[in-house]
Amino acid sequence: MTVLDLGLVLLVGAVVVIAAIAAARVAHGIGLPALLVFLGLGLALGEAGLGVKFSNAALAQALGLSALVLILAEGGLTTNWAHARAAAPAAIVLATVGVAVSMVIVAAVTHWLLALRWHEALLLGAVLAPTDSAAVFSVLRRLPLPPELSGMLEGESGFNDAAAVLAVTLLSEASTHAPSALLVAGIVLYQLAAGAVIGLAAGLLGVLVLRRVALPASGLYPIAVLSLIVVAYGAATTARASGFIAVYLAALVLGNARLPHGPATRGFAEGIAWLAQIGLFVMLGLLASPGRLPGALIPAMITGLALVLLARPVSVVLCATPLRVPWRQQGFLAWAGLRGAVPIVLATIPVSARVPGASRVFDVVFVVVGVFTLLGGPSLPWAARLLGVTARAEPLDLDVEAAPLEALHADLLQAEIPPGSRLHGVEIFELRLPAEANVALIVRDSRAFVPEQATALQSGDRLLIVAAARVRERVERRLRAVSRAGKLAGWLGETGR
Repeated sequence: MTVLDLGLVLLVGAVVVIAAIAAARVAHGIGLPALLVFLGLGLALGEAGLGVKFSNAALAQALGLSALVLILAEGGLTTNWAHARAAAPAAIVLATVGVAVSMVIVAAVTHWLLALRWHEALLLGAVLAPTDSAAVFSVLRRLPLPPELSGMLEGESGFNDAAAVLAVTLLSEASTHAPSALLVAGIVLYQLAAGAVIGLAAGLLGVLVLRRVALPASGLYPIAVLSLIVVAYGAATTARASGFIAVYLAALVLGNARLPHGPATRGFAEGIAWLAQIGLFVMLGLLASPGRLPGALIPAMITGLALVLLARPVSVVLCATPLRVPWRQQGFLAWAGLRGAVPIVLATIPVSARVPGASRVFDVVFVVVGVFTLLGGPSLPWAARLLGVTARAEPLDLDVEAAPLEALHADLLQAEIPPGSRLHGVEIFELRLPAEANVALIVRDSRAFVPEQATALQSGDRLLIVAAARVRERVERRLRAVSRAGKLAGWLGETGR
């Protein structure tokens, strides 16, 4: 490739990304899921549009799985474990048992109504079984849902990729040789358990190291965190374990630890995840063959209706009822099982393995995702209001960013007081910070000043606090407590509740 060719590729790539960002902004304004815009952009660039040809299913699979790692990493980094902890049992059951139930029901319906062979029907059911983390994280975080309900949906979408990848991979391999049921069960248990252990180990090791090492530039912390998460994926897949479980758990641990430059790391991961989504959906749009899609419309509608109206509700009822999830929340869980990039990427696995009927599975999945995301995504706010599962919007939690001052054995903390925080009106002395900590500077309305003990804080203030390393966590907990409960937080506990 010449320098001129490279420049042209970079130019076209940058223009596509900018066009995708602009289209996503327009789509957000009219309530249209961004993934459909990106898929449409890929189709417009493809063989039926501008004529760009891309048919390498193996490359699409590799790039797709890599993009899913980054998207899943962002989901884990931005998931609040305090909210997700209570919802974890339901999320795990939905991500395992729920995937199996959905797969079997979709397979049975498509076998009887579409006359698919059992192997092809099971493959279609496995590909469509998981909810999509990118769609769930982007859509549901704009809804004021109770923490336990959003935790169930986010946790399910984070965990169920692993079970679905295992099912699709085993079914793709079973087209040539079918392993015994006992062997399959052993493989699944090993991959899930080993992936979980590797992910937790990578996350905990990362927390231990990053808390004790001062890197020469703040921009290295987000890169280090994402690199550790990718290491977890690579180590797990090398050990023949589930890389997606490892990624999500490593990201969950790192995202909920008090690391230097935590907010900056989450912002960086969000930007990388958006870039991965744009590239992923545009590539999948290029991979699709528009000439074949009309023939997949009727099978896709039958499959999609079976998934949305039968498989998803039954799996939710079977998984959530024993855990005493309220029926209104069950109704929303059933309707909010969004599909997106994950099923389309999974559909490239049998295509790459040259499984008979895999092209038809890919076309059906592509149409199901496009049509039912278009119908389901914008209806979620209406469904939440109808079922009465919306929660009162709470003030944003206080984000505290820390930078280590290694030579002084201290940390520089930065925090911006969000709207609605009860820090507004609190005077500096009422914060009752440890003696080894001090509010060194306040930036208000673009003007910086050194506060006095009687200075009252205001919403929008940015605080710069110098704290000895040993009291840093106490300072962060105290600030969050006062932000939630005001100056009486000392009597209400450090959580402010």
